[in-house]
Amino acid sequence: MTLRKNIVITGASSGLGEGMARGFAAKGRNLGLCARRTDRLEKLAAELKAEYPGIEVVVHPLDVNDHDEVFKVFGEFRADLGTVDRVVVNAGLGKGQPVGKGRFDANKQTLETNLVAGLAQCEAAMQIFRDERAGHLVVVSSFSALRGLPRNVTAYAASKAGLSALADGIRTDVHGTPIKVTTLLPGYIESEMNARAGGNLLVTKADAGARALVKAIESEPAKAYVPTLPWALLSPVMRFAPPWLLRKFV
Repeated sequence: MTLRKNIVITGASSGLGEGMARGFAAKGRNLGLCARRTDRLEKLAAELKAEYPGIEVVVHPLDVNDHDEVFKVFGEFRADLGTVDRVVVNAGLGKGQPVGKGRFDANKQTLETNLVAGLAQCEAAMQIFRDERAGHLVVVSSFSALRGLPRNVTAYAASKAGLSALADGIRTDVHGTPIKVTTLLPGYIESEMNARAGGNLLVTKADAGARALVKAIESEPAKAYVPTLPWALLSPVMRFAPPWLLRKFV
């Protein structure tokens, strides 16, 4: 397996992004971390460098909806670290409302942040990888990408389905080259985004979820359900469950 020494993670100031940053730092990897909340990024970077003095941690502020800035910041990470070996497209948004309930603004913002800004990140990463003729693109999608879902999850599921399809297309395009593309489909992992799912019996604790994500990424599969259990087993249920059942549990 190729060692990916320099790793860029978007949305790294909290949640899954922060957890993955801690996991990769423990493995001795250099990190490029970006998010809107620079105070949290700076605090995280200081903690990681103190705990793992042998690694380099670079931070840059980034709102992924500023697409020009995405390309600029990714280029800065490349200059800072010398090369970029892996990019984890993690920044995302979980807000949404039932379609037709007057919250087009919230649903639009979810699509723009998760899908359009996701495209910007993939474009910026792949430009670097194509130039370097190597690299690993990791796209954090969602288990909800498997099926159109009702209520507040409709726009979110659609955005993640689009992101998964985007990653599939990129993977096919670079098949047979040293560039690898992984789609992660996490189930419920404890984070700020899905705090309202805290009562769900299937929620994985944040630390365990981050470890599972890092383990999956390191294996560089085409796709991975995270954690594998129970989500891999539940994937056929999600795909083929009748609408009345989805409405009951989503």
